[in-house]
Amino acid sequence: MGLLLALTVPLHLYWTRKDPMFRVAPSELIHEIRAKGYYWHISLYLAMFIFKAFTDHHNEPLKALVGGFTHVVHSLEGDLVFELQDTFRNDLLSEALSLHYLFAYLFIIWYPPIHYILSKDHDLADLAAMNYFVIYLLAVPLYLFFNVEVTSSYVVGVDALMYHDGWNIDFFTSNDPLDNGVPSLHIGLPVSLLLIHRAYVRQQGVGISDWRHRGLDLFIIANVAIYSFSILYLGIHWLTDIVPGLILAIFCSRFCMYIQPLLRERGVRGAWGAINGNLRPILSSIAIGAILLAGAVDGPGTHPSNPDFRMEGDDVRLETLEVHSLTEPAIVSIENLGEVAVQALLVGIGDVEPHASRGVIDFDSVAPQGELVMLQPGSTWLYEYTPDSITERKVILFRSAVLEGPVAEVSVVNQYPDEDLLLVSGFLISMLSFIIIGVSVKRQSMDDTSTTT
Repeated sequence: MGLLLALTVPLHLYWTRKDPMFRVAPSELIHEIRAKGYYWHISLYLAMFIFKAFTDHHNEPLKALVGGFTHVVHSLEGDLVFELQDTFRNDLLSEALSLHYLFAYLFIIWYPPIHYILSKDHDLADLAAMNYFVIYLLAVPLYLFFNVEVTSSYVVGVDALMYHDGWNIDFFTSNDPLDNGVPSLHIGLPVSLLLIHRAYVRQQGVGISDWRHRGLDLFIIANVAIYSFSILYLGIHWLTDIVPGLILAIFCSRFCMYIQPLLRERGVRGAWGAINGNLRPILSSIAIGAILLAGAVDGPGTHPSNPDFRMEGDDVRLETLEVHSLTEPAIVSIENLGEVAVQALLVGIGDVEPHASRGVIDFDSVAPQGELVMLQPGSTWLYEYTPDSITERKVILFRSAVLEGPVAEVSVVNQYPDEDLLLVSGFLISMLSFIIIGVSVKRQSMDDTSTTT
């Protein structure tokens, strides 16, 4: 975050060096914010912070009801990600891509709206801020009802180069569910912004190569190219995850381009009018979405033979236990689905940190700090987890008990006391996505008709 803030002004000065007349002087900034109504941009980011925390609170409880679909993605891709990581594995590359993964995504979320505000381009400032919020809303149903584990939890031999490192393992286990593979917003968010750029310059009648924000546009293109490799190399995403990210980028960009002028001209009434004017496609989208989400509850993803973690040799997998109640326990059920014994270790994340480095966790060094259970093939470990405080951070580490042999497979079901209530609220917040899709589909059909005419 410090690097992000430090680079904001220098990069803006660099990318606007040919158009200094469009810069907002520091003395004019407060007036510009008031005159252009940028308060809602700040409010949107604060709302997004709260909304994401609220959504993540649903993730683990709903997983017990909808299961996971990692096995489906693995059946399509196989061990492709392992081949890529193994081919290019290099410590310096891992460090560089880890820094880029953290920095560039935050940069693309934060910087574009600030750039456009400082460049006196209020329409693009609106669109860039909306882009972040809208594409996350679109992803919520997939995140909550179509769980896909990161590749470093499932593909044998793939290390969590990004997550299993002492300097950031606590950050990721606190903020990332590690099973929100589909879609990849590291691809979807910047691609959506690129699509917005192109739609905007077409409206303005300007060639993209002559556009005054071309430098920022090229920077985002370069980051998409890097992400297309790094999210696979670091043991995070599947190649399949990119496709839904691109599809959501199309919906997001179309919705933002349609709704932004209405919000700018008429405020909330303009957005409400857009919804009223598109009720039929919106209701159709909600109906289809509701059927799909209802079908996921106790659906194919919950089949007892579907593993959540797969490992071989010295692979170490990690499951996070969340705090939902200090009085009612969460019921943790771990079943060994494979043909070899599995070691399960319940331990505090603080005890794991010193023994995690560049994708590898030293299981034997951590073991004395926690509760170790040996799971024989076909056996199940039931554990009642009642945290001592809301800040407690417990994880379960898994490792095959043999260095050579068949692949070890484990399923984990964590039943939290508030899962029924969260199912209802999770279903409701997912409907926001289908409202956006309904408006976008209607907008697409209108544009197609206009083009034909």
